[in-house]
This record gives sequence, structure tokens and C-alpha cells, in this order.
Amino acid sequence: MTRHKKEPLRPLTSEERTLLEQVQRARSDRADRVARATAVLAVADGASYTEAAQRAGRRSGDGVAQVVARFNALGIAALDSRHAGGPARQYGTVEQERILAEFARAPDREQDRTATWSLTTLQQALRHAPDGLPRVSTFTILQTLYEAGYSYQRSRRWCHTGTARRKRKRGVVTVTDPDATPKKR
Repeated sequence: MTRHKKEPLRPLTSEERTLLEQVQRARSDRADRVARATAVLAVADGASYTEAAQRAGRRSGDGVAQVVARFNALGIAALDSRHAGGPARQYGTVEQERILAEFARAPDREQDRTATWSLTTLQQALRHAPDGLPRVSTFTILQTLYEAGYSYQRSRRWCHTGTARRKRKRGVVTVTDPDATPKKR
């Protein structure tokens, strides 16, 4: 005799059933999503949690009970994986917006000592700014830029090839290398 279910599966809508069946049949979807969809459909068809776990290729009905509870609360989003451990994020949306604001600013050649942003020059600018982030890493900057839709290699600005600004006695001058184009090849 099975024990009483603490949180039985709510009735599925026709859209949810269709989506679950699509995920269950999908060959290119993640295996954990397919297993969760299979378990939820088995419970919806009247199987016990233990039987649903066996159909989904799992060992325990307790995991199926957790998936059912998540499905009742979240719907189809319960099929997706959650955070699986590791350190919590140190930088929230305010800090990410600060990184993006610094990235959007054109670098000052004298203050930032660069004409284009690289990850390390952006890191130095953020660390030395009065309202900056004193312990930000280049990995955090890179992840923030990726999440914002930037691809670092495509979006950075380049200096003109073969030109450089040099300090001389009479001031800062722009020096041009006439062999810059042949050197590139």
C-alpha cells in the first residue's frame, strides 16, 4: 500500500500536456528535461511516484515528488535545471550596470592609458574609479558583457594601424609607420 501523496499533481492543461509530450519525444533536448517530462506525464497518467521514476530512468520516487511539487508551482519551467551549487554571485544588477556604463564610455588616452578597452584595461578603470568595483575580475566583466549581448572580439574599437602617439620635447606627436600595411601581411 502506498502512502498518501503530500502534494498530488494538479490537472494538466492541453497545452501543458502537448509541450510535455514534445519534450519527452525530443531527441535533441537535454536528458534531464526529458526525464522530468516523462515523470510528470507518468504521474498524470495515474502512475505512482515509484513507477514514474522507473519510467523516467530514475531510482527514487522522492525526486519525482519534488518535480511534481515544482511543476504545480512553476508549470513547464519546472523542467529546467536550477542553480546546482557553487559560490553565489557577488555582483548584482547595480554592479553589472556599472560595468556596462564603464564599457560604454570611450576610454581617455591620458587617464586610462589606452585607446580601446581590453578586459584588463576595463578592470583597471573599474578598480580605480571612486564609484568603481575594487575587486572585480576580468571573468566577471566578460560574463557581464556576454549576458548583455556583447561579443568582445566583434564590438571593440581599434586604433588606426601604424599610428602611435609619442611624447617628445615639443609635446605629443602622432607617428605614422609607412610600412604598417606590408607588415600586416
